[in-house]
Amino acid sequence: MHPQVNALAGRMSLRAPQRRALEILDRVTTLVPPEKDGDVAAALEVIRGEFPGVTEFEREFPSLCFALATGVGKTRLMGAMVAYLHLVHNIDNFFVLAPNLTIYDKLIADFTPGTPKYVFTGIAAFATQPPEIITGDNYTSRAGTLFDRLIRCKVNIFNISKINSEVRGARRRGSSDCRNTWGRATSRIWRRCRTSCC
Repeated sequence: MHPQVNALAGRMSLRAPQRRALEILDRVTTLVPPEKDGDVAAALEVIRGEFPGVTEFEREFPSLCFALATGVGKTRLMGAMVAYLHLVHNIDNFFVLAPNLTIYDKLIADFTPGTPKYVFTGIAAFATQPPEIITGDNYTSRAGTLFDRLIRCKVNIFNISKINSEVRGARRRGSSDCRNTWGRATSRIWRRCRTSCC
């Protein structure tokens, strides 16, 4: 097990189910390191060898679902996984899609430094340079930072309901600006995976 698993579990006060999920992520990324254009069928076979319950990815890339009971701390686990993937595998871009406005607002608050439930409290790497939070409300002004190498970690948080309403509004207006193009692409991704997203 990578030392960051113990460090993150301690610093973030992860509960047993959260820690177990982080350990599974660590094991899976040890078996199949994250990479672009990897062999998905081979990855599935390797992961299935250790986790027989994984029968398919349901997408064109390796994807995992962690089922936790209500109140266990899925948002904190998400923060732990972002920190792990960033610190251990140098992954800098994350995309979080909220199913409704209430969860969207909660996610933005929980990923914002200085808030009561800030998910990265205690993570030294994020103390001086916290992840950039890009939302459905600020993405026009932050578009230049999406792939900016100077900002190492970016968490993009969007709300599917807002994206769908913008896409519908753009179609009525006949608009084709960048936001609506992005919204249509995201909407297509969501339609493909919404039945299996966690």
